[in-house]
Amino acid sequence: MSRYLVTGGIPLKGEVSIRGAKNASYKQMIASMLSEHPTILTNVPQISDIKITESIAKKLGSEIEYTGEHSLKITTKKITNSTVPQGTGKKSRTSFMFAAPLLVRTGQAIIPIPGGDKLGTRPLDRLFDCFRKMNIEIIESEKSITFSTTQIKPTHYIFPKPSHTATEVIIMTATITNGQTIIENAALEPEIDDLILMLNSMGAKIDRHKKNPKIITIQGVPWLSGTKHQIISDRNEAVTFACAALATKGSINILRINPKTINTFLKTIEKMGAKIETGDDELTISWVKPLSAIDIETQPEPGFMTDWQPLFTILLTQAVGASSLIEKIYPYRFHHIKILEDMGQKVKYFNPQIKNPPDYYDFNLENDKPEYFHGVKIFGPTKLKPATITVNDLRAGALATLAALTADGKSTIIGVEFIERGYEKLAQRLCSLGAKIEYIKT
Repeated sequence: MSRYLVTGGIPLKGEVSIRGAKNASYKQMIASMLSEHPTILTNVPQISDIKITESIAKKLGSEIEYTGEHSLKITTKKITNSTVPQGTGKKSRTSFMFAAPLLVRTGQAIIPIPGGDKLGTRPLDRLFDCFRKMNIEIIESEKSITFSTTQIKPTHYIFPKPSHTATEVIIMTATITNGQTIIENAALEPEIDDLILMLNSMGAKIDRHKKNPKIITIQGVPWLSGTKHQIISDRNEAVTFACAALATKGSINILRINPKTINTFLKTIEKMGAKIETGDDELTISWVKPLSAIDIETQPEPGFMTDWQPLFTILLTQAVGASSLIEKIYPYRFHHIKILEDMGQKVKYFNPQIKNPPDYYDFNLENDKPEYFHGVKIFGPTKLKPATITVNDLRAGALATLAALTADGKSTIIGVEFIERGYEKLAQRLCSLGAKIEYIKT
């Protein structure tokens, strides 16, 4: 496995440009397959999730041509295969999104059980329930899920809890389904709005209600044209560099990011004592004084993102006092805390005392287990010790990198492949800010 050799303890300074969003780019590649006409996507990040999506799309009939370092043209004149291959399909959550174009254009989709980061159970029942109301039959086996339909029907569906994956798949499926589909309690992520923008530029009729943005109406159209679309910038990447600046007591100017997309994060670190300067498409994050402890709960958009939680824990290790972090989106997402414990961090796990768990948590309670903790207290500030760390998911890998940069001394991070799923040339870009990282690729 590839590794980083990190020499920490150096304040990071300089400027960095944010790449296209991982959680928008691969989904828009898949959405392009709803049309037989060419679509050009720009601001495409060079990450392994894009390569996995490209490999699957080609096996299903797409032709993909890179027109620049961060742009590609994808043309799917005909779907030639309704089965997502097991090998590449199991590597990423990407595979599940292919159900939409396959169903729309062939009436069938056979998808391997989704892979991706090890975050505990990710419920798909909300999507399955909506699919069934759209006249889509679902058969589950040990290795795959088969979807089939003689004719997709429009529906009016109220999600019991918001789900960005289900919202996106239903939008894509309903786009060229005859009739009007209405989704209520839809997810609010800006990546979804970017998908809607792209599909509407292809001729779709999708409207997020202005007074109640949790309602999305899709008026089906007979077909879609191609388009040229620039992918939104990656707000998770922006948060990563912001945390790197504060954890190392540095100052970083972050370019090509709309600060409004990470507004909740910015308000949080400002409350802790960070200095923030914003423009229309850039911001500067600076450490100016010791950070104060804070209590955080992850929530659906526009709340504090669950994807920010692992990255944010590095700041809590350096904050003065006891901070608490409660994970409400997944039944368990604290695997990364062990990394910090191995580096000398003192933590205490707990479960919040609440009256109505079904209303409080956004995961399905049947996926909870007695051994799972939903909260953790982190006591700081802590002088982290260098360590050898093996990672097995994307955000834990990013946290390990930030922790190694914070610790005085030399650390080794094994499993860089997981980091490359969502970050383009992370080590190289951190080095441009003054970090000392040797990348050993195997």
